[in-house]
Amino acid sequence: MKDSEFLRADKVPMTKQEVRSVVLDRLELNHARCFVDVGAGTGSVAIEAALRFPDLKVAAIEKNTHAIAIMRQNMTRHEVEHIELVQDIAPCDMVLSEADAIFVGGSGGNLSEIIDWALNHLADGGRLVMTFILQGNLHQALGHLGNCPVRDLDCTQIMVSPLTRLGSSYYFKPNNPTFVISCIKGRNE
Repeated sequence: MKDSEFLRADKVPMTKQEVRSVVLDRLELNHARCFVDVGAGTGSVAIEAALRFPDLKVAAIEKNTHAIAIMRQNMTRHEVEHIELVQDIAPCDMVLSEADAIFVGGSGGNLSEIIDWALNHLADGGRLVMTFILQGNLHQALGHLGNCPVRDLDCTQIMVSPLTRLGSSYYFKPNNPTFVISCIKGRNE
């Protein structure tokens, strides 16, 4: 889905189209029953997942009241009704009994606790995918995951520069580099 298909608001983050594509690929939702989006922002990841996989149970957790309002508008705009929207700060009570995939797009400063919470709520073999633009958060997540029961830990840096008009010509306007971490719950056997 194009970014332009989502309503936006100041200070409400959105996972950009190219990053969202990698995130959804890493989540491997084609066989998932339940998916949780933590720090949902505008809802772009949860909404695209729900549209691609209509039978998927989707929960989106977001603490920001303004972001919740934008996400509700985006859900209405895309006629997505099967997302359970939770206004809370993660880690929080889980709205689904167990998730097959969890995406963390925002941590609000308690990253280690959110990773532990996510792993506690993932089914064995479930996928955890996280994105970061801050290197400090990247290093904290990688360090913490190194002591967790996960396998197939992977990290990719995505740098996207879309073609942008400037006067009578064009240039490539760089977005922030984004780090995508993915792993599977459970140790190698």
